[in-house]
Amino acid sequence: MRAIDAGLLICHECHQLNRQESEAGRQYCSRCGGLLHARRPNSLARTWALLLTAAILYIPANLLPIMTVNSLGRGQSDTIMSGVLELVHLGMVPIAAVVFVASILVPTFKLVGIALLLYSVQRHQPMSARQRILMFRFIEWIGRWSMLDIFVIAILVALVNFGSLASIEPGMGAVAFASVVVLTMLAALTFDPRLIWDNTESDDDHE
Repeated sequence: MRAIDAGLLICHECHQLNRQESEAGRQYCSRCGGLLHARRPNSLARTWALLLTAAILYIPANLLPIMTVNSLGRGQSDTIMSGVLELVHLGMVPIAAVVFVASILVPTFKLVGIALLLYSVQRHQPMSARQRILMFRFIEWIGRWSMLDIFVIAILVALVNFGSLASIEPGMGAVAFASVVVLTMLAALTFDPRLIWDNTESDDDHE
């Protein structure tokens, strides 16, 4: 049985359970005074908007230079993929694998995973509630690793600054990539996972 079937509403601010008042137009949390909703308002629309924006920015994030290395007056710009290939060429295969997974596979999986989750909820696709919630939790868990490239660039920019001898500058690709990471994290936050269980019966998930 869902909490809403038992007449209970959870506060999004303090997570206090409140008894639903059937005659009240607006209801507020008994603990913190926050406005209560049975489901987050416009959750699917907001998540789709954030996801589509992230998908659009994902293109320049991979095509534009993510950083430029200046050495003795000459600069070399690298995208995410060219940086991975350069690491492989230098024999640093494990580091290249970590960068490839964190910067290419993880954001791609998040974009595709959230899109599948939204589509399955909206269209009542034959995916069990357990499969959906496991996918959602995994997307939340891997989200933090997407910032690996940005952290590395931030450290390099701060440490490698020797004027005309050597310096590292972040590129527009880094801005686009950071925006993709933030937008996908916000998309996971705006999605209301309780919508998954609202479709349980229609998906024949009786476990």
